[in-house]
Amino acid sequence: MKKILTREFNYSIDYQVSYGELSPFFEGLTKKKLMGTRCAACKKSYATPRLNCMECGKPCKWIELPQEGKVHTWTTCHYGSEEFLKQTPYHLVLVEFPGVSTLFQSQLKKVKEGTITIGMNIKAEFKKRPLLKASDVYFVPA
Repeated sequence: MKKILTREFNYSIDYQVSYGELSPFFEGLTKKKLMGTRCAACKKSYATPRLNCMECGKPCKWIELPQEGKVHTWTTCHYGSEEFLKQTPYHLVLVEFPGVSTLFQSQLKKVKEGTITIGMNIKAEFKKRPLLKASDVYFVPA
C-alpha cells in the first residue's frame, strides 16, 4: 500500500461585499423577515430575490415571504467551506413556500439524523446577532 502524504495549510481571506440592490433581503434578516421578490407583470415570485423576472424580464417588487414551508429536497454535507467546516456534518434543504414559485436554500437544524423527509413541515429561525449573511436564517422542524 502506498503512503499518502498530507499537510495542513491555514485558509483565511478577508474581503468586502456590497449587497447593492439585494440589500432589502439582508436588512430583512436583521428584522426577522424573509424577503423575496414578485414580478408585477406575470406574478411569478422568487424565494431567492431577483431584480427582474426570469420569465418575462419585467422588474420585480419586494415581498415578505412566509416563514413556514416544506422540505422539497435535502442533503447532508460532510465537508464545507471554511465558515461551515466546524458545523459538519450539517443538513441543507430546499424550502418550498406556499404561493412562491421558486425554492430557498438554507440549513436545517435541530433535527436528528434519519428523521428528515421530503414534505416535512419546517419553519424559519433567525440568529440572535445577525451578521448580514444568508446564514442568519435557518430552518427547524415545525
